[in-house]
Amino acid sequence: MKSLYLLRENLRISFQSIRSNILRTTLTILIIAIGILALVGTLTAIDAIKASISSEFTRMGANTFTIQSRGIRVRIGGKRIRTKNHSHITYQQAKRFKEEFEFPARVSISVFASYNSTVKYESIKTNPNIRIEGVDENYIHTAGYDIARGRNMTVTEVHGSSNVVLIGSKLAKTLFGDKKNHINEVVAIGNGKYKVVGILVEKGSSMGGRADDICLLPLTNVRQYFARPQMSYKLNVQPNDPKMLSICISEAEGIFRVIRKLHISDETDFNLNKSDNLASMMIENIQYVTVAATVVAIITLFGAAIGLMNIMLVSVSERTREIGTRKAIGATSKIIKQQFLFESIIIGQLGGIIGIIFGIIVGNLVSVSIGSQFIIPWVWILGGVVLCLIVSLLSGLLPAIKASKLDPIIALRYE
Repeated sequence: MKSLYLLRENLRISFQSIRSNILRTTLTILIIAIGILALVGTLTAIDAIKASISSEFTRMGANTFTIQSRGIRVRIGGKRIRTKNHSHITYQQAKRFKEEFEFPARVSISVFASYNSTVKYESIKTNPNIRIEGVDENYIHTAGYDIARGRNMTVTEVHGSSNVVLIGSKLAKTLFGDKKNHINEVVAIGNGKYKVVGILVEKGSSMGGRADDICLLPLTNVRQYFARPQMSYKLNVQPNDPKMLSICISEAEGIFRVIRKLHISDETDFNLNKSDNLASMMIENIQYVTVAATVVAIITLFGAAIGLMNIMLVSVSERTREIGTRKAIGATSKIIKQQFLFESIIIGQLGGIIGIIFGIIVGNLVSVSIGSQFIIPWVWILGGVVLCLIVSLLSGLLPAIKASKLDPIIALRYE
């Protein structure tokens, strides 16, 4: 009971001392708050960016992988050089894989037709920057597209080389403007006329892409009207169970090696790329920003610790007579040390609370600006509290020891 009373009394004296030196205390609290704000705010913003990247790549086709040619082209100066001449993936190979792959998964075949086509509707003509791809009936599912209006192309239309097209939302706005019913309108692509059967849901221009300036034609139609030598086809595979992705990749590699007639000792001459590989690479690079932000915050907190220690040492000097009086009436060195440590901890935690609140606000302003969800970084909040506790303990320890060791007789004589 007595120890509880002494603890309460020490807390009261600590708050009283903080109020009596309000200007210096406020400045120190602000320094600590800025350090915690830098830490919590930056890391909250980074968490929001990570969530946005993961969400974006999920919309681009989550839990899928692609099989495509390993032919790599690089540009040096004005020259384009093929670094290794792996053979392209033929239509027959892609078709055979789709037929023979019995793993519970959805498989689609696609082929690039053009990146610089123009599309016409009546008197309206687009810039020559429309991407044309030949796809099958499964493509929009494995590539992360959805139908906003209309329907997907059917198996019959894919096999029958029908003149139908799915178009991106931005292209639809360019061609049709405010016209509400775009379905069954006829557009000109190259020398052919195509009926619009579906409008794709907007994906946005994230990652520098043009996912909404696109025309998806039946695969067989592209083979017929956009044919070129050595067209290389791409396979998208999406397992029914996302947890089976790794097993599905291994199974697909084994089957496609057989289709490519590779010997057991031959190197795999095609790429298998998971849809989240790029997202993982970007998130990994963001870790460097996290480290930099943490270092900046720690340096700021180190400065705050020096400021807090200075305040506490000045406080000891200014309150020497008070310390002597308390010791003369029975206060022990332990109680005096406890009082100054309490003051230091209170200042540190006040700075931490202010920094955490503003850090969450700043971080989520970034989150809102990029269209991500509201984030409460519990890990960084706990980390901020612990950091402030460590800073305040280290800053207050030396002044507290100094105060506790004062001789009461000398302290009473101090002016």
